[in-house]
Amino acid sequence: MKDSFINRKYIIMAFVVIAALILLVRLFVIQVVKDTYRLSADNNVLRYVTQYPARGLIYDRNKNLMVTNQAAYDLMVVPAQVNNIDTAEFCNLLEISVSSFRDRMDAAINYSRRAPSVFLKQISAESYARFQEKLFSYPGFYVQPRTLRKYTKPIAGHILGYVSEVDESVVRKDPYYKAGDYIGKLGIEEAYEKYLRGRRGVTIYLVDVYSRIKGSYADGRLDTVAVQGEDIISTIDMDLQEYGELLMRNKSGSIVALEPLTGEVLALVSSPNYDPGLLVGRIRSENYSKLSADTALPLFNRAIQAKYPPGSTFKPINGLIGLQENVIEPSTLFGCNHGYMFIGCHSHSSPLDLIHGISNSCNAYFCQVFRRIMENPEYPSVEAAYVKWKEYLDQFGFGQRLGIEFTNELTGLVPSPEYFDRYHGKNGWKALTIISMAIGQGEIETTPLQMANMTAAIANRGYFYTPHVVKAIGTDIKPDEKYITKRTISIDSANFEFIVQGMEEAVNGSAGATARIAAIKDIIVCGKTGTAQNPHGNRKDHSVFIAFAPKDDPKIAIAVYVENAGFGATYAAPVASLMIEKYLTGEVTNKYSEQRILDLNLIAGD
Repeated sequence: MKDSFINRKYIIMAFVVIAALILLVRLFVIQVVKDTYRLSADNNVLRYVTQYPARGLIYDRNKNLMVTNQAAYDLMVVPAQVNNIDTAEFCNLLEISVSSFRDRMDAAINYSRRAPSVFLKQISAESYARFQEKLFSYPGFYVQPRTLRKYTKPIAGHILGYVSEVDESVVRKDPYYKAGDYIGKLGIEEAYEKYLRGRRGVTIYLVDVYSRIKGSYADGRLDTVAVQGEDIISTIDMDLQEYGELLMRNKSGSIVALEPLTGEVLALVSSPNYDPGLLVGRIRSENYSKLSADTALPLFNRAIQAKYPPGSTFKPINGLIGLQENVIEPSTLFGCNHGYMFIGCHSHSSPLDLIHGISNSCNAYFCQVFRRIMENPEYPSVEAAYVKWKEYLDQFGFGQRLGIEFTNELTGLVPSPEYFDRYHGKNGWKALTIISMAIGQGEIETTPLQMANMTAAIANRGYFYTPHVVKAIGTDIKPDEKYITKRTISIDSANFEFIVQGMEEAVNGSAGATARIAAIKDIIVCGKTGTAQNPHGNRKDHSVFIAFAPKDDPKIAIAVYVENAGFGATYAAPVASLMIEKYLTGEVTNKYSEQRILDLNLIAGD
């Protein structure tokens, strides 16, 4: 019994000794070895000054610089050190009022008398140069270098996005950010924020009890250097983008141009637009408020957010589905007596086959194609046939986000059977109930990006790549897999050839061809006009046109919407033709057409 007691005593003593040794070793590491623990203990006499990195630059597809950086400065203040300054001179140098000075000082004091805080954000390089000469006269103030965006041309605001200060919700969600940091908003700036932002650095200073800097801490061994963000090469052709914005000046609408072989966006124009330089610096908030209040909606990205009926530009899709479902052949003839049932049509020769149904844009032809699709005896009901029809549309990317990098892309609308059930009751709707969708009207809604993508798929004879606006990131960062993955449509490539022939005939044919105004010498353009009914009151219909060129080696696919401009051939087709020629040849030969478009003002007086 006694031996057992002695053994327990020695075991307890051993545990105590071991625990003491562990604590001693740990204290030695903390106090002698680890600088970081000493740093934590010394927080009350250290000042951490953030070194902000320059954001990565943005180039166009030809390595032309689109977005660079410019120097700016935040004026910091430590209220406890501010003493006997010439307030009038100070305010004059910084172009602020005395009352503003007092308000800012009160805010800084409320934050902390001894810790630094921002007194005035984003001082320009010019203001800083004036102020720096007198900085020694203003104890308690120092300058924190920052960078702001600078644009080489006042274009592509909807593509590039902008940069603003993080709000509280961002700081809460993402531990990387802290108050005062900048973050990309919309466009490339938002989509590629983690690459563009770079990595912050920090310089640590010793300060005295009055927060005055006494020198570098630990000889700078614990300082870190800021690392500039990765540069980005976009897919945009800056010259084409600028030209598209020029053509759409004083008009509402959109142009989307893609490279069919890759899905790269060559130009993405939304009009009215805005100069991205307006959203830089201390005037950003004021300008943003003005742009937001503008009834012309310059901040609204029509290319990916506007939902229009596609009109007759949708007819090629129904032709393709009709061929694939074997309800028509290319030689199938349908007559037209100024329309079909309650849907009218313009005068043209009759009857027509598929190719000339496309080139003449015959409503009656495609109403009958659509009705055959919906009443196909291979399916037990119109609803079942409709579901199959919708599956084809899904493969083209309609009724969903295509997946471009922009977070504000909208889906458009391809109604589900349940949608019609709600309005007409189960089994209460037939082919004629939804016949308007045969010609791209009725319930269907598409975005200009989706229509350009459909055109690229036709140009490729049955496949496309997800549209995207970035070609390369840095030197060795691989693109997202989805942008290099081919998306194939389950329609035979041979069927696409008949649609291509119809679109070629529409531009280059003779009698009845609806898009001859889009023809370009020595370039075979394939196109389709559309006149999309305007659902908003008594305004004119929208002018719509899709096209690709050249026919057998397509380099560009394009969709153009000009709001309230009437027939597709009137304005949208000439705009597309000018864009195609500009991209393929670098010049425009049809100066009359160009001047006619430039002179057109559809916004004045609205």
